[in-house]
Amino acid sequence: MPQKSVNLPQKANPVLVKQANLFADLPTKLIEDFQQEFQLNEWHKGDYINSDVLTKRFFVVIDGQLEIKQSNPETGREATLDMLYAGDCFDLMVLFDDQPHDVIISPLTTVKLLSVKLSTMRHWLWTYPEFNQQFMPYLAKKMREKEQQASSLILHDVPTRLSRIILDHINKIKFYSGAKEAEHHYHLVNGLNDEVLARMAGSVRQVINKQLQLWKKEDTLDKKRNQLIIKDLEALEKEAKFTQALPNEPLAKS
Repeated sequence: MPQKSVNLPQKANPVLVKQANLFADLPTKLIEDFQQEFQLNEWHKGDYINSDVLTKRFFVVIDGQLEIKQSNPETGREATLDMLYAGDCFDLMVLFDDQPHDVIISPLTTVKLLSVKLSTMRHWLWTYPEFNQQFMPYLAKKMREKEQQASSLILHDVPTRLSRIILDHINKIKFYSGAKEAEHHYHLVNGLNDEVLARMAGSVRQVINKQLQLWKKEDTLDKKRNQLIIKDLEALEKEAKFTQALPNEPLAKS
């Protein structure tokens, strides 16, 4: 039976608000004013989050990982619309058109969020130019991501799409556990099992698993349950057919 989402009773403090990239560079006085309107929420993996909440509040992820998806009720097939990480906010569509958004909100980990009334968020955007200047580049970034996602589904095969998804995840969640001297050799990807990767790549689990096993055989990565350890980032970037190096390109050996 699905669990209910949990709203923590305390209000957000200025330090917490400043953790969100969207607000980090705002004047201190403005952050202090904003934080009085924020509520701190915590959702857990497996929680049922009614999408109606998106018509009432605007959310900013400050920790954890969240999947936004849709499903076909006739076939049961699901597709990932967006993968949200710390610093991301949602729902942009409802914010601008004030219409319901029929989506499935699926926390992949324990997720901590700041939330504010939609009307308050709109008021901030129209009233404070310094906040608008912070928000517009984020909006443009999300639009570019959607453009790339759509073009990738049409123009590229599964290995290319899958490699790009993994590299994008690494770029957003940088985490390494192991010997310091080997840090630039390994990149850890948590929380993306075969089914999630299939939804993101517009494919099916069996095809994704076959490709991951091939990369494992080629020593490009190691696969353990819901964890991928990237061992050859250069090979993955070559598969992705990127025209320029990613920000998290491996450090050169000294």
